[in-house]
Amino acid sequence: MNPRLAAAVVAATAVLALAPAQAASAAPVPQPQNATAENRADAGRAASAPDTLATLSRFFAREGKVSPTSAQPRIEGGAIPVNYLSPEFVAGKAGASVARLEFLASQAVSSDGQRAALWTARTEAGWQVVNIATGDDEFRYARLGAEKLPGGTVFREPQIDAWYVARDERVLPLDEDAVTAVGARGTSLADYRTRVVKAYGDKLPGSAYGRSGKAGGFAPTEATAASSSGSGSGVPAPAGGAGVATPGSGRPTGGRTP
Repeated sequence: MNPRLAAAVVAATAVLALAPAQAASAAPVPQPQNATAENRADAGRAASAPDTLATLSRFFAREGKVSPTSAQPRIEGGAIPVNYLSPEFVAGKAGASVARLEFLASQAVSSDGQRAALWTARTEAGWQVVNIATGDDEFRYARLGAEKLPGGTVFREPQIDAWYVARDERVLPLDEDAVTAVGARGTSLADYRTRVVKAYGDKLPGSAYGRSGKAGGFAPTEATAASSSGSGSGVPAPAGGAGVATPGSGRPTGGRTP
């Protein structure tokens, strides 16, 4: 099993402890269109809350590398926006951007150097941490994208766990999965759309495929795995709330119930 996926499955249970009283009532709400300074600040406060840090201590200690009392997790830097391939772009909606904001991420580091990404999303109860994933993918690719194409939009195609940066009608790969998909030199935005329409156009939310019980492209039993591994063939469900994994949505798991 993918190490990041395995850790996220553990986290899906651990994060439930962050706000047990609110978990059952915090319904998803549409996510902000932009990562404003206010939204980043709210996400940062959720990531650095005492309850979050306590959960992080247990998370970092899950494999016995460090004890919960000595993990001493800390948050490094501010929250950053994390964008995913937009289903509106796949559907050919006029003016749709190739990517859309899915959640904000804060980087957590333990005393022994382990790193994790805290995914934060807005709920009816306010900004909350809805998933913890091992590693630093979100931050590493954000830096790489800024270096490779300054001013571009870094985004993930969760169905194949590929990371890209797009700007001025160009889409450039940031990892091996993206190179496999579009080549080492990248592709045009138009050609990228052609590829994703072919791959996911018949699997959009509301399609016959989605109504068959595989909303977005995954069978229900694969929902948790899909949220972190990005494997499969679905398209993220339309905005309506991050935090609970819709099968194939690429959204975080844990934190609250639907």
